[in-house]
Amino acid sequence: MKGISSASRTLNTAVLASLRSAVVSGELLPGSLHSVHALATELGVSRTPVREALIKMAEQGMVRFERNRGVRILQTTVHDLEEVFELRLLLEVPAARRACAKFDAAGLKELRDEFEAMECAARDGDEVRMWEHDRRFHRTILEATGNKRLAEFVDGMRDMVLKRGVSTAESSRTMLDIVAEHFGVLERLEARDPEGAADAMRAHLLNTSGLLLTQEAGDGVTVDLEWATPSWAPPRTGPAVGG
Repeated sequence: MKGISSASRTLNTAVLASLRSAVVSGELLPGSLHSVHALATELGVSRTPVREALIKMAEQGMVRFERNRGVRILQTTVHDLEEVFELRLLLEVPAARRACAKFDAAGLKELRDEFEAMECAARDGDEVRMWEHDRRFHRTILEATGNKRLAEFVDGMRDMVLKRGVSTAESSRTMLDIVAEHFGVLERLEARDPEGAADAMRAHLLNTSGLLLTQEAGDGVTVDLEWATPSWAPPRTGPAVGG
């Protein structure tokens, strides 16, 4: 099998990023139908990288191929949000534990830089910039595990939440409250406390999911994601982490 050139990989990445951004921003409206040819023409590229990008987006539940019709942009449902956070709990909690042993000094500095940039954006009231650094913060932890596929998969799932156009910063939780939850994760990682880092990540994701689902489905919604922390997780041995 012929290898993919570096230039092709760069093009494929750019096309995927452009299409995902168009869906998340609403430029490509939920429910709308598009042909691969039309999208390729608009982006000024061939159909191959567009089709490959759409296949990845279909795997993430962002689009659906319809035979002899094209590709339909899907609307994220509340159930989709539940599934996303169930998966994030199952993946990011043990990832925080594993990353604790994997982080080197440079990696921890990068993580703190992202945290400080997130905090700065929150103080400036810049929600868009804050979410950008929030996303990079989580991705830095995932990449520290050494599993790039894991980092790509979780990062892609976050688009499902963004596509919904919801934000916990619109709730009673302020942007600085959100930043503070990330500090709990950062603090435990810097302290080399794997169980503390896992606990802090779990608390953060449960809080975020609860607020988002309540916001989207109404105050009467029942959120039960507690099962998503594996029962086989090792017992805590490190210091307790506050809420």
